[in-house]
Amino acid sequence: MSEESRPADGPSEHPGHPEYAERVFEVAELIPPGRVLTYGDVAEWLETGGPRQVGRVMALYGGAVPWWRVVRADGVLLPGHEREALGHYRAEGTPLRTAGGSSGSQLPRLDMRRARWDGRTET
Repeated sequence: MSEESRPADGPSEHPGHPEYAERVFEVAELIPPGRVLTYGDVAEWLETGGPRQVGRVMALYGGAVPWWRVVRADGVLLPGHEREALGHYRAEGTPLRTAGGSSGSQLPRLDMRRARWDGRTET
């Protein structure tokens, strides 16, 4: 990820949330439409915590940010929110892989190779 696109320190836009959550939100808000970062990517970007901590923040507080852009590394849609997330992915043109295979799911997965954001500013 490039240094120039990392969130700057500044006043909180989501008052009332723990500082770590605020930092996670800042990263989530940087992800361009049609792109995603994994929970682990966000933790690596912040240089603290791990995928579970980021996932916990998103589960507890993530409704105020584009939560569908912070995802599992395997590309499986967020359980319980699959349809809503899929609507966002389709509207934003996020690369998807067709459903099928041995998983038995009829829902597509994210095409992580193409959808994963590298942290550079999109043009």
